[in-house]
Amino acid sequence: MQNSFMPEGCLYGTAENTGYIRNEAGLRLAQQTGAAIEGIVTSCGRSLDLKVDLGEFTGIIPYSETVYSPQGEPAKDIAVITRVGKPVCFKIKALVCEGAENTALLSRAEAQRECMDDYVSYLLPGDVIKCRVTHTEKFGAFIDVGRGVTALLPIDCISVSRISHASDRLRVGDSLKCVVSRIENSPFRLFLSLKELLGTWEENAAAFMPGQTVRGVVRGIEPYGVFVELAPNLSGLSEYRDDVEPGDEVAVYIKSIDPKKMKVKLVIVGKQGKALPSPLKYHISDNVTHIYRFIYSTPWSSKQSGTDFT
Repeated sequence: MQNSFMPEGCLYGTAENTGYIRNEAGLRLAQQTGAAIEGIVTSCGRSLDLKVDLGEFTGIIPYSETVYSPQGEPAKDIAVITRVGKPVCFKIKALVCEGAENTALLSRAEAQRECMDDYVSYLLPGDVIKCRVTHTEKFGAFIDVGRGVTALLPIDCISVSRISHASDRLRVGDSLKCVVSRIENSPFRLFLSLKELLGTWEENAAAFMPGQTVRGVVRGIEPYGVFVELAPNLSGLSEYRDDVEPGDEVAVYIKSIDPKKMKVKLVIVGKQGKALPSPLKYHISDNVTHIYRFIYSTPWSSKQSGTDFT
């Protein structure tokens, strides 16, 4: 099911999509079969209609067809304008040939409605899906779960290690795996989580040993010490220093790792400047499509934490 409803941009450039948009015959085939295809938005007019490059044809997505809303709400202007220069998914409603001008009337809303009806409406909490980052904010990231249908990944669900902005961990365009955490109706809203796929404390700590010196990122500073992230789901505590700040990349010496208390003691030994987001390491098999429970804590810890999706 997922492969039929991929995030926008995944179809563009494929042989199948190129075959559809290459010429009039391909466009007519897409119209007849009801195929959802993609093209690049070249401009947005005053009326907020979108123009799409379709080679021999000029594609037009009327403002009313730019975004599907189950509640029938009009699209926000910024949601339309920011499509310029990017691939969008759509269905062909009509092909009009008048003289030297060929126009294709398109509907992005129709492609999204099909995605909602045949894919998103079947999602359940605990489902693991493929998706893509479209925008980052201080409170979280907006995620394309298919054909431009968006969900929210709250900042506290991105990782166990705390970050101050979603861009500390993610970049626009990143392809992700996320787990559906919550679904609301009236109005419809889909919420995702990432941290449950990034491993338990024990799984992350297994990659480190006392006596090692490794890379870390400063995530928080308190009078009693500096919290340093070793992995998105693992942080340790170093002595207080006044020459570092959140976001700094540092070298840290690992003094000790205590699974019972889930604590890692560190010593900052060097500073390398501002850290950039690193590739995520998933602790979940590719063939897993649903999880029921995630237990972050170690079996020996008196404080148990995790997520129950049942």
